[in-house]
Amino acid sequence: MSGAVPMTRRRMLALTALASAALFGCGTGDRSTVRLASGEDGGFYFAFARLLADAAANETDTVRIEPVETAGSQQNLRMIADGEVETALALADSVGDFGSRVLALGRVYENYLQLAVRADSDVEQIADLRGRRVNLGAAGSGAALTGARLLAAAGLDPAAGVVIEHRPLREATRALTDGGIDALLWAGGVPTAALTVPDPMRLLDLGALVAPMRAEYGPVYDHVAIPADAYPGSPAVHTIGVTNLLLATATLPDETAAAIVELLLWHADALVPAEAAGTQFLDGRFLIGTGTVPLHPAAAEVYRRWHG
Repeated sequence: MSGAVPMTRRRMLALTALASAALFGCGTGDRSTVRLASGEDGGFYFAFARLLADAAANETDTVRIEPVETAGSQQNLRMIADGEVETALALADSVGDFGSRVLALGRVYENYLQLAVRADSDVEQIADLRGRRVNLGAAGSGAALTGARLLAAAGLDPAAGVVIEHRPLREATRALTDGGIDALLWAGGVPTAALTVPDPMRLLDLGALVAPMRAEYGPVYDHVAIPADAYPGSPAVHTIGVTNLLLATATLPDETAAAIVELLLWHADALVPAEAAGTQFLDGRFLIGTGTVPLHPAAAEVYRRWHG
């Protein structure tokens, strides 16, 4: 995170030191416990949630964060809407109608769509997937929704004969290695550890689909680059980036929301998974860019004080 910080850490911490011990079930000492719906083990959502939980345990007496492993964005949104969790990670394009039922704590990083094939595959572009077997992420993941949009934008409608599967990531990588599927789509950080399979793989270039995706679904999609050798032997490609949001229920108490935003601002470096490369994480200038999802009032107040 760069840029001058206009107020002292001591003053910022004073803003978030007043949480109630009776929030959301059992806590640790005087800390409130906040459940965070994350993603699959092996993906960035789950890694980020664990790092955020560690930062909360080490740096604040206000909040304890309990990561919850899930299939991803769509399941997370249902869980937060149903009151099963207090916070959740979700792709911005998955929010949809849930946007009126949640508030944002921040834009945390950018997910990259990664369409992977075996290195020896004859699939050179997305159009070559006609008649092939493609995994579009686990059921309940953001990739499942974005992947359907991606195929439609590429003209691969049901008549194209693409066989869609929805396996969890680790299972899908094994199927790709074994030849059980021809391609898999993943929405995550670069590189994603679970995609580093024993056999070489490469990524297809999706840059040409950014414009039709934006034209059909709005500016939630960005044109981004994945560098060469992000995965061993994989060429540099362009692809589609999608904003990740850290969301909260509207009933999340101000003190708790402020404490979590405090962690995002002051401990950004500790919240980047060690393997991350080429993804934009937790810059105070961009955390407030939550699009159509409004900020939690306490989050907005912390950002306002931080920016000065």
